[in-house]
Amino acid sequence: MELNNNILLQQIAKAKKGHQSAFNFLLDTYWKEVYGFQLKRTQNEIDAEDITIQTFSKAFHKIDLFSEEYKFSTWLITISKNIHYDILRKKKTSITLNNLSKDNDALQDIIDDAPSAEDKIIIEQNLAKLLRDIKKLKPHYQQVIQLRYFQEMSYKEIANEINEPMTNVKVKLLRARKLLAEIIQRK
Repeated sequence: MELNNNILLQQIAKAKKGHQSAFNFLLDTYWKEVYGFQLKRTQNEIDAEDITIQTFSKAFHKIDLFSEEYKFSTWLITISKNIHYDILRKKKTSITLNNLSKDNDALQDIIDDAPSAEDKIIIEQNLAKLLRDIKKLKPHYQQVIQLRYFQEMSYKEIANEINEPMTNVKVKLLRARKLLAEIIQRK
């Protein structure tokens, strides 16, 4: 079914004003397209899903920058492609550093990947701060974050757990992450 351009532009305008229903509409309309694009690129469902979520999160955060002279789907795919490139670039850098370490036996003897006692304390303090920040969210946002990131449930499992459609779960997670980031940045 071809999407009416006027309806799409109306929804984008509403999204620019912060209407949650418009974000839901855009997510529902373009999720399969962006996810399918990333699935072909990554050949991995989890990576494709994570990149797709990051794509919508970034697109919704930067929705004011969208120009109507371009197709919305093209804009989303471009964001998605750039996120994937960034991930690949980070992996390549990591692989290069690992190869350098393997080539230098003396360097391997010096490097200790185990966290020190100080590192463990810092990690625990950061986790405690994060948990305090999560508790500042509304209960339904706390719940989806807890299920996804602490219990490591899939979107489908979360949808079954809270008895809501999977698209609602995805939107709630996007919104919860955005709100949590705002709480953290305010400090």
